[in-house]
Amino acid sequence: MIKQIQLVKMDKNDWQELQKVSIETYTDTFEPYNSPEIMDAYLTTAYESKKLQRELTNPNSRFYFVKVNQEIAGYLKVNVKDAQTEKMGDDSLEVERIYIRPPFKHQGLGTRLIQEAEKLAHEAHKSKIWLGVWEHNEPAKRFYAKFGFKRIGQHSFFMGDDGQTDYLMQKKL
Repeated sequence: MIKQIQLVKMDKNDWQELQKVSIETYTDTFEPYNSPEIMDAYLTTAYESKKLQRELTNPNSRFYFVKVNQEIAGYLKVNVKDAQTEKMGDDSLEVERIYIRPPFKHQGLGTRLIQEAEKLAHEAHKSKIWLGVWEHNEPAKRFYAKFGFKRIGQHSFFMGDDGQTDYLMQKKL
């Protein structure tokens, strides 16, 4: 079967599908490392419907579903200007999320999404692209390093009251 892969820009009406995919993918990646209470508290606030609707209407954020044969396989979220989660300057684009649903992992979709993020950065005349990745997520750190991202620092990331460390990785364009 030939796989048709497409990127589809989301709008405010996509919040329910975005919520569903976010919870599924985040749980798949981080549930083994966190207590049920911490996971539940985080998922309830991070992917709350009104919060997602605000994010989808922020003019400095963009969301794209990646679809395989019309089925949502994951998504990309990028931020510029004041939508960035860290002050990295107006010459930067943040890749806040690349989330791939479990049945679609290891099919090149993450590569497609990081390439799309770089394309968006070029189109917006940004000189840097950056992201945060959990310090213990070895597959993700290797994946981003393969594309030329280098660690430039770290910041605290909180799941409930549990402080964790994300490495900040950047690539100059």
